[in-house]
Amino acid sequence: MEKYEKIKVVGRGAFGIVHLCRRRSDGALVILKEIPVEQMTRDERLAAQNECQVLKLLNHPNIIEYYENFLEDKALMIAMEYAPGGTLADYIQKRCNSLLDEDTILHFFVQILLALYHVHNKLILHRDLKTQNILLDKHQMIVKIGDFGISKILVSKSKAYTVVGTPCYISPELCEGKPYNQKSDIWALGCVLYELASLKRAFEAANLPALVLKIMSGTFAPISDRYSPELRQLILNMLNLDPSKRPQLNEIMAHPICIRPLLNLHTDIGNVKMRRIEKPLATFPPGAHGRPGGRVAGTRTREGLGSSKMLHSLPQSSVYTWGSGISSPLRLPMLNTEVLQVSLGRTQKMGVTKSGRLLTWEAPSLGLGEPSLPGAVDHMQPMFISRFLEGQSGVTIKSVSCGDLFTACLTDRGIIMTFGSGSNGCLGHGSFNDVTQPKIVEALLGYELVQVSCGASHILAVTNEGEVFSWGRGDNGRLGLGNQDSHNSPQQVSVLTDFEAQNVLCGVDCSMIISTQQRILACGSNRFNKLGLDHIVGADEPLPSDQVEEVQTFCPIQSAPLNVEKIVYIDIGTAHSAAVTEKGSCLTFGSNQHGQLGSSSRRSSRVPYLVSRLQGITRVACGDAFTLAIGADGEVYTWGKGARGRLGRKEEDSGIPKAVQLDETHPFTVTSVACCHGNTLLAVKRNVSAFTEHRPSEPRLQMNGASEQFRNVPWQAIGSFCDTVAFLSPSHPIELTADCESTSLLRKSQAPPAIGVRWEREARRSEKKKRSGGNAFRSSEGCRASRVAPAARC
Repeated sequence: MEKYEKIKVVGRGAFGIVHLCRRRSDGALVILKEIPVEQMTRDERLAAQNECQVLKLLNHPNIIEYYENFLEDKALMIAMEYAPGGTLADYIQKRCNSLLDEDTILHFFVQILLALYHVHNKLILHRDLKTQNILLDKHQMIVKIGDFGISKILVSKSKAYTVVGTPCYISPELCEGKPYNQKSDIWALGCVLYELASLKRAFEAANLPALVLKIMSGTFAPISDRYSPELRQLILNMLNLDPSKRPQLNEIMAHPICIRPLLNLHTDIGNVKMRRIEKPLATFPPGAHGRPGGRVAGTRTREGLGSSKMLHSLPQSSVYTWGSGISSPLRLPMLNTEVLQVSLGRTQKMGVTKSGRLLTWEAPSLGLGEPSLPGAVDHMQPMFISRFLEGQSGVTIKSVSCGDLFTACLTDRGIIMTFGSGSNGCLGHGSFNDVTQPKIVEALLGYELVQVSCGASHILAVTNEGEVFSWGRGDNGRLGLGNQDSHNSPQQVSVLTDFEAQNVLCGVDCSMIISTQQRILACGSNRFNKLGLDHIVGADEPLPSDQVEEVQTFCPIQSAPLNVEKIVYIDIGTAHSAAVTEKGSCLTFGSNQHGQLGSSSRRSSRVPYLVSRLQGITRVACGDAFTLAIGADGEVYTWGKGARGRLGRKEEDSGIPKAVQLDETHPFTVTSVACCHGNTLLAVKRNVSAFTEHRPSEPRLQMNGASEQFRNVPWQAIGSFCDTVAFLSPSHPIELTADCESTSLLRKSQAPPAIGVRWEREARRSEKKKRSGGNAFRSSEGCRASRVAPAARC
């Protein structure tokens, strides 16, 4: 033991003690297994040492390396490589029923496959392959198999351990008393693959006879249909009751589903991750701005039908930001994805993609596109880098909410994960420690959460059964627990017995709960009556006795007309709030110091104010001293304090709602908006059915002069070529001439096209016809078509 310094005991097994040691020669951490051999005969000791020498012949990056072995104090000491990432079993257990994605499963599986192939080529059987014997590196990306051969060394104990210790992985032939062979290792490998895909063992039972019965009958729960049929079939093949029908290792390696992961191992593992600095997307010239939600003619590109360049030039969605010195909407860089929801914190800009991934935008390091002189008049637009949040493998994010320096996200399985600053206990992990990667709030694992909201330093969450939990800073009674205490773990909130909570909302120092009947409860600071808790009946100012400054439990709002109108959307700012009624009206209440209530008179009143200039409002958002509203046709209006670009236009304080111009050349819909402090984050989605169905903000395809039989045909625009647009109908393979300015690729349905048709602008048709001697052209089905129906104008 003069070579090693023991640090601590990291495990105790059936055969001895496992020590974490430091090698004195170079300070490297190693594992030292201490196996008592006092009950072993001299021949058994020699056989054990010889077996260890055989194990040293195994040299593979996915196998725990054996350094040496020696006898000391009646114990066999085996020195081997240390894997700090824990076991694969621990990794699976920490998933908490959140299934891995298929790429991650195959990434782990092919490494185990290669290691076992190397072992079998050395004519060695593992005989105890299980997730507890598969280890991970510190990044939990590289798999290393360990603990093989030891059961073969200790023959007298190995049989008992194989049958009793880990019976869940034994093959049917072992249950029948037949000898262990390579196909038995493949059965165990199939069990490991099943466990990766299901997060549970393939065969489990209350007792050994019941377990053996399950194994002999091959009875196990089906794999989730989220995985490919090829993966599910591979598991079935490996768990075939007949050993001769199980695939060989080389056959598994040649399986189509394993080829790409095998190739990726040689290019991905060990590479150095680089962060690419992305330039902000080019914006359109000022003259290209159109009315909000409207359609503006943009620069045309000469691309063919189905051109990939045309697809990339028109992403499905865009995200804009302004504030903090950005005076007009800046389109943020995207990672070729569609953003469904966004959220803002003091320093965070977060988004949730359609595929359930968490996207973040960050400012690059100083010197990369930043202006050299702060306050310089003529400088570049700020740059942002977009990236997916790491550590999300297999987790589908449903929504995200940002507080000051911390973030909470909700998965599709109703699990809340938080990360960031742990001050005030706002992460809910029972401590005040910071967390860099999303971590599950374990106290809520027994509940299915449907929505979460973050304030500046506290969180509220609601379950599918209407239960509400709060935690974090408790000043002003914002947690609704009847006191001002802070809590670092979730606390259940008491609400009215006839109140069924549906949504929650956190402000800087207050909270709201919205019921299924659009009733609202509020607690915390009611400064300027920003929660509507003052007792107000008409339009008169409340008496001092009717004014409420703070409440520590959730109470119904009392200010008319908020307490009588059905509120469909509401948001809380620093000192004011805004709500949308069922009729599309916008109500504001709270401080009006900067005109954020939408009143040009800068009136100071505790009575809710109706913003009469706006109608058909669908949602609102409140910042520190400004308000934003979204119209039914995608219009974006802002008002209030205008300093540092808060309003998205070069204008100082304005109490009158005015439109914000977005760089959009096609009709769009606002999918999500968030305001925090002086910043705004807004996500829009392109409307891809402009030619097929009429919407208030989109053109209608009019069949001018067309015969009646074609007026109600479900046409779909399938592409364009400069001034040429293609339309088709699954049931009417004919031609129509369209005159429109679109250069986008559009699809209304997934029906296979009956015929693809190229459309030409009416003004050019005669000239082209003279050149070619006719207007015939080749359709996508390879047939000739020349008949032209009456013109349709867009």
